[in-house]
Amino acid sequence: MPDGLSADGPSPDVSSKALAPRNLCKIYLRAMKNKHIRALLATVIAAAAAVVGCSSGNKYAGSKGDRESLEKTGEAIRAAFARGDIDTIMAYHHPDVIKSLQYNKYLVGREAVKADLSNTLRDFHLEFKEHKVENTFFQDDTAEEQSVFTIVGTPKNGGAPFLFKGRALVIYVRYRESPTGWASIREIIQPAS
Repeated sequence: MPDGLSADGPSPDVSSKALAPRNLCKIYLRAMKNKHIRALLATVIAAAAAVVGCSSGNKYAGSKGDRESLEKTGEAIRAAFARGDIDTIMAYHHPDVIKSLQYNKYLVGREAVKADLSNTLRDFHLEFKEHKVENTFFQDDTAEEQSVFTIVGTPKNGGAPFLFKGRALVIYVRYRESPTGWASIREIIQPAS
């Protein structure tokens, strides 16, 4: 064993020469000649890789099936908006839904959301031109999706089209009556301007 080192590591009076990079390399190379140390080192490396591999994934990413069904939920809602299909839109909303669409527009319950949506779609054709998910978060029977969007609104009375841009935070819960198993239960909109 090199000076200043014992089986338990550096001795208290170890000199800086013993721990110099060149000496540490020599110590490592000598240790690697011992097959027991090589086997122990391989086991430690494999165990560390397994621990890192198991814990490095995002535990809030959801399963592939959860992510796909949530994506289908959003696609179905946006397609129903383009068709003006209120019943399909509402099929993806939980009875206890609460939406804050503007600072002064707070809707509680599916019937309030449906009434507001009916009034809006009576006067405007709405179509999502952009929908980009910024992040999602899954935990148990809840999913959260944050996205940016652009909606083209066209007045049905023949007025000029307009753009509505913003960011949405939608919280979904598992809901058996939803076609995809997910229903919006909370939503807040942050207009771009």
